[in-house]
Amino acid sequence: MRKLTHRSFIKTIAVAALLITGGATAQTQELEQVGRLISDALFFSDQYITPAADAAVYQAASGWISSPKKPELWDVNLAFHVNVFVTPQSDRRFTIYNSDFTFFQLEEGTQASVPTALGNKDQVYLSGELGDSPLRLETPQGMNMEVVAYPYLQGSLGLCYGAELVVKYSPQVNLKKSNYQVYGFGLKHNFSQYFKSLEDKKIHFALLAAWSKEDVSFDFLNVQTDYGSLGINQINGLVDTWQFQVSGSKEFGKWEAMGSFMVSTSDIKYKVTGETGTIEETIPLQQILNERLKSIYKTRINYIGEAAITYNIGNFKVQTILAFGKFINSNVSLQYLFN
Repeated sequence: MRKLTHRSFIKTIAVAALLITGGATAQTQELEQVGRLISDALFFSDQYITPAADAAVYQAASGWISSPKKPELWDVNLAFHVNVFVTPQSDRRFTIYNSDFTFFQLEEGTQASVPTALGNKDQVYLSGELGDSPLRLETPQGMNMEVVAYPYLQGSLGLCYGAELVVKYSPQVNLKKSNYQVYGFGLKHNFSQYFKSLEDKKIHFALLAAWSKEDVSFDFLNVQTDYGSLGINQINGLVDTWQFQVSGSKEFGKWEAMGSFMVSTSDIKYKVTGETGTIEETIPLQQILNERLKSIYKTRINYIGEAAITYNIGNFKVQTILAFGKFINSNVSLQYLFN
């Protein structure tokens, strides 16, 4: 087999990109190699980052309703939250087999257990060949954190007819090997106000509809070749979530106990980001990969329960929340009411 020169390799990638995105089948061996490499990267992307994207839904779901009570008009509630998420063992690793790949193969054995984005630092080597040039890479590490904690701010404004506008925002939080950000808004409406007997017993009910955007990114495949880097060093999971929630609470003096049930639907997308490779001087490889990543976009529907306890100290509140379903997520907040 002839050896690829730098120029011919660039041409091969360019032609392969056109053929792959156009749905045609590459005929030469070099074109097939490039197509298989991209397919393997897509397979690994899905297995690696999807658990983290699923977990992001739970992290964003907690704490939207501080109380289902009817707010007073123009009351402002500001809160500082700390979210604590325990990564489950079942989502920290996955098994790869040589049969899963069309370009890469494990350097040792026929199967290996490797970390997802939520896993540890374990790595194995994969190898392949572009033209006559060997290509070798280490599988990406996970965040290596059994407990993930991050802060965010939340505010609410009392509106007419027992409605309340809620806004949530977190700056980009740097975690080990990853970054996380969430923001969104919601609208809550108290409906126990229509039942005086419930209000007299200090029992409250409310409905919430909310939208949130979660962005979680991880170091990914640092692919180096004799022809330069391919620029797939970072991958993002982008999650758009619509959440519908019903909550009920009972006041006991300074205490308030609340229970909630929520249904969320999340559109999960993936995107290669970060520093581009030297290959970008000739073709937009990241753009090509991101187009191919559309094939693994997915929608998740989650049913989540939530329990909360709040202690009121004048205009201050301290609240703890536990959300549960596929994952367990906890949330602690300090709130202040301006009225």
